Amino acid sequence: MAETLLEKPAPDTPPFRTFIFPILFITSLFFLNFIARIIPAPLLPVIEADLGIGHAQAGSMFLIISCGYFITVLGSGFLSSRISHRNTIVVSAMTLGLALIATSLSTNLWAIRLGLLLTGLASGLYLPSGLSTVTSLVPSRDWGKAIAIHELAPNTSFIAAPLLAELLLVILPWRGVFFLIGLFSLIMGCAYLRFGKDGAFRGQAPSFAALGILMRDPSFWIVFILFSLGISVTLGIYAMLPLYLVSEHGIDRSLANTYVSLSRVACVAMAFVGGWANDRFGPKRSLGVICALSGFIVVFLGNATGTGIIIAVFLQPLIAACFFPPAIAAVSSIGPAQVRNVSISLTIPFAFIIGAGLIPTGIGFIGESGSFGLGISLVGVLTLFGAVLSQFLHIEISSGHDVDP
Repeated sequence: MAETLLEKPAPDTPPFRTFIFPILFITSLFFLNFIARIIPAPLLPVIEADLGIGHAQAGSMFLIISCGYFITVLGSGFLSSRISHRNTIVVSAMTLGLALIATSLSTNLWAIRLGLLLTGLASGLYLPSGLSTVTSLVPSRDWGKAIAIHELAPNTSFIAAPLLAELLLVILPWRGVFFLIGLFSLIMGCAYLRFGKDGAFRGQAPSFAALGILMRDPSFWIVFILFSLGISVTLGIYAMLPLYLVSEHGIDRSLANTYVSLSRVACVAMAFVGGWANDRFGPKRSLGVICALSGFIVVFLGNATGTGIIIAVFLQPLIAACFFPPAIAAVSSIGPAQVRNVSISLTIPFAFIIGAGLIPTGIGFIGESGSFGLGISLVGVLTLFGAVLSQFLHIEISSGHDVDP
């Protein structure tokens, strides 16, 4: 039986506020991990001009990062089962810093691609251990709130990346942006090694038994598809949005990055809306509504012109930001407790390589063929399909929502 997503607290359970600081400490590491993977997005117009590459080659940079991310997220359980989740988080932060610094020192396209692959490899170690640490800190009734705080990292990264890129490009070449983020990642890795206490337990290494349990559960496959779509409408579209606005709508690069950054400000609060919706209505209902609304808005983004494109840029991320708290809660409820991190380790890398790798590359390819908007609209149509698919999830939770035999 799948573990319950919500449970009655023990009488001596500490209040949620006592866990906020350790969750925020872990979230700060996730922030650097995430921004390292999306910082190429606001830099793409400059990188394209500097390296003399096309839209498809620019979009493929995210596929390269995703390939590295795929490998280590999938195999991170082998490392965490030997050195603990805490030490895996430290290794991820430190090696990510070194990979970014190496990328900043690269002098040709192939060396940059290798640096981006190493960046993906290093960053992929974090997420299963980070999520397992966060969910181990609080009772499952508070998972929605804890995950929502953890989700501050990607949502604030979406805001910070374009502003940071524009600010630093005034005084540094684009390679300098990579160098500074790498340096901060090294510093934070050292800080967690010295002060971080949580996650000092070992993960579950992937095994054929664990794989068999998950592969036989149809909900695992549904969540995988939903995760792919969720990453597509967040990371996938974000990765190509500045280039789309500059190339297809003729918007100035600095203005485009400003629009993209400002459009993500309200998303910080929307992540908490997603966490609240999960705790109140359950993941099935939440994901159905979020996918439906997000699909319609993405189609609008791909077809809007003039003032409409600006409205779409601001509307699209609001709903997409709600996706991950219920999605992560759903994947964390699949299978027995001892294979929870294996479920995360399987779902996220495959979904990431599709949503944050193949989707940006595909949008770039279609854009190079003459229509960025068509590629974006196709993502919206697929997301609408996800709204229907989500209703076939079987998740057992004690609150009475989404209970299936």
